[in-house]
Amino acid sequence: MESKKLTFRHYLMIGSLIFGMLFGAGNLIFPVHLGQMAGSHWLSAALGFLASGVLLPVLGLLAISITQSRGIYELARPVGHSYALLFMILIYATIGPFFATPRTATVPFTIGFAPHISQNQQSLGLLIYSAIFFLLVYFLSSRESKITALIGKVLNPVFLVMLFVIFLLAFSSPLSSAASAPITKEYLTGALTSGLLQGYNTMDALASIAFGITIVTAVRQFGLKDKKDIALATAKGGSLGILSIGIIYIALILLGAQSVSTFGLAENGGITLTQISHHYMGIFGDALLATLTTVTCLSTSMGLAIACSQAFHQLFSRFSYKAILLVYCLLSFAIANLGLDAIISWSLPVLMFLYPLAITLILLGVCSPLFHNYALVYKTTTFLTLIPAFFDMLNALPAGLKETALVQTLLKFAQTYFPFFDLGFGWVCFSLLGLIIGLGGYFMRKK
Repeated sequence: MESKKLTFRHYLMIGSLIFGMLFGAGNLIFPVHLGQMAGSHWLSAALGFLASGVLLPVLGLLAISITQSRGIYELARPVGHSYALLFMILIYATIGPFFATPRTATVPFTIGFAPHISQNQQSLGLLIYSAIFFLLVYFLSSRESKITALIGKVLNPVFLVMLFVIFLLAFSSPLSSAASAPITKEYLTGALTSGLLQGYNTMDALASIAFGITIVTAVRQFGLKDKKDIALATAKGGSLGILSIGIIYIALILLGAQSVSTFGLAENGGITLTQISHHYMGIFGDALLATLTTVTCLSTSMGLAIACSQAFHQLFSRFSYKAILLVYCLLSFAIANLGLDAIISWSLPVLMFLYPLAITLILLGVCSPLFHNYALVYKTTTFLTLIPAFFDMLNALPAGLKETALVQTLLKFAQTYFPFFDLGFGWVCFSLLGLIIGLGGYFMRKK
């Protein structure tokens, strides 16, 4: 049976699906905070943020398409079965019930509801809000056949309209000039690299390779049969969705830069968004922001829940999709009630470990036709990247753990012998060395 030919409308629907899955409240608060920290250097910081927050996810979708993989495991399989399985579990745990999914409940609560609840009622308020939130996630995600229509036709347009209202008011009457905004110390000379590292917090590069199963399932519902057609449709639709996110990032970063002179540097972008919406729209702005973050986080949480549950259902087929989804939502609910600060502080070291491995894997996948997916290239590059990635993880540990004697000794060693370690890119030279060794083996074998 021949594959159905897709129209531009179909690609828009795929792009809208991916947009809704990737764009959550974290994608709102981190660019705004970046703009505040970068000040008048916001454009340089934005370029770095777009590299890790937009370019890498696009490359992730291309890697899935080029290698015709259905997800993380197949993409990482050339490194070895055990590594691919462990890497997949770590990615899904990170973007799933341990960090990203609980954050989809705690961020909108912290931004939209916590300011209006007394301090002694915060825990109870979060408990009630997160319970309702994850009940909705379970109910909507259990109907996975409707995911394209639900996210693409309902939640995304509502979110975009509300976001456009905030942009329209803020840019028609700016709080102050971004060109004269103060700059924090780390962004005076390293705005580009600092912005790139800040983009790790979105977790979008990890999510782009993790959503392979969900996206392929949705694309097949349009009548595509051939693997190459499915891969091409995924790449085209995904690029539309992720590039749309990039446009919003630039607007949010500029919004943060314009606000810092008026409100000062806030602890996080959520506080800044609350201040901006209240400045322009008062109590109505508070209600709008609460609705905005809840809607966008709900769609993101659904995408994460479906992708992770489908992946683990493939691995453990004796458990039904709905049973895995239920456990996923319960675990996310429990961790969400630890609070946003705890989730963010523990996610950073994990991201500093996983991102170098994900970046090298994505780039190898994109370039795999050049060396015919030769396993040695994957193995040497990945294993050498593991070394500095481990040290990057130690360097990002919370203060109490980072200050221990053993960790400090290891960090001093890395600072002495790893080029670019202090910038957060100690893995680059190791990865290049592994790539050169692997390619050398490939060409010797070919000769």
